Amino acid sequence: MRFIFRKLGFYLIAAWVAVTLNFVLPRLIPGNPVDMILARQAQQGQVPPSEKQTLEKMLGLSHGSILSQYWDYLSSVAHLRFGLSITYFPTPVSHILRSSMLWTLGLVGTATVISAVLGIGLGTVAGWKRGTWLDSLVPATTFLAAIPYFWVALLLIYLFTQVWTVFPDQFSYDPALSIGWSGQFVSSVLRHALLPAITIVLSSVGGWLLGMRNMMVSTLSEDYVSAAEAKGLRPRTIMLGYAARNAVLPSVAGFAISLGFVISGSLVMEMVFSYQGIGYQLLQAVGNNDYPLMQAIFLVITFAVLAANFLVDVLYGFIDPRTRPAR
Repeated sequence: MRFIFRKLGFYLIAAWVAVTLNFVLPRLIPGNPVDMILARQAQQGQVPPSEKQTLEKMLGLSHGSILSQYWDYLSSVAHLRFGLSITYFPTPVSHILRSSMLWTLGLVGTATVISAVLGIGLGTVAGWKRGTWLDSLVPATTFLAAIPYFWVALLLIYLFTQVWTVFPDQFSYDPALSIGWSGQFVSSVLRHALLPAITIVLSSVGGWLLGMRNMMVSTLSEDYVSAAEAKGLRPRTIMLGYAARNAVLPSVAGFAISLGFVISGSLVMEMVFSYQGIGYQLLQAVGNNDYPLMQAIFLVITFAVLAANFLVDVLYGFIDPRTRPAR
């Protein structure tokens, strides 16, 4: 428990620094960001009278001393009051975040887990059976990992939407359908998600496979593996219980980083497929100078990365007790 509380304290400090940085950034913007935002919103429709006060608190630019402004800003963040989006005026930023996070978690999260599990599993077998035909397939998968996401995405779009009309080429569902749990809508979501998911898996599985394969080869030369073989243990037990258990440790740390960045989406992939995830919304916010949406997305990504790293940091300590501090 002491180990967990120590880690938690470190990540809480990191979260506080991120929030404080988010408070400082609007002050570095030339001019008055609130007036700029209100002027853009007024061009798209009537602005509620309370919007200026909400924006000032959210950006940390309200009246009073710097401490009172900082307190107002923390209160707005704690209550998830991020104001109205310029891009989707008059929709609140919190509503956009909620919907886009669900799309990103469903697609990028699932595809990341699939690629990690598939890559680690294949890497384990390839490292165990090094020199066989399976091991010779590793260069092909690393070649796919070296190709940029957008190129793979464009190639798949051309093949499976133009040459063979198998999948839709954009959006996260058919716009003609109403959002709900109907079979038609769920089927449309799955069909629209398959091509982006295949893009992510093809582009990332090679890195997991190569990393796990190399760690397996290195681990198999350790003394404890030789001792297990001398004891006459079954090959499956040696592969999973001795070699893979230790070889997977670096992949666990890498998975933590990947899982944390899941919430930011795969920006290029979401842009190519016009998939309405966090990455796509960030691109729209930057293009429209949507400061409320940009600031909220920055906080969400930061907290997601910190939370994922904290959870895996704790898990890593239980998997490998050597990483825990001495008592």
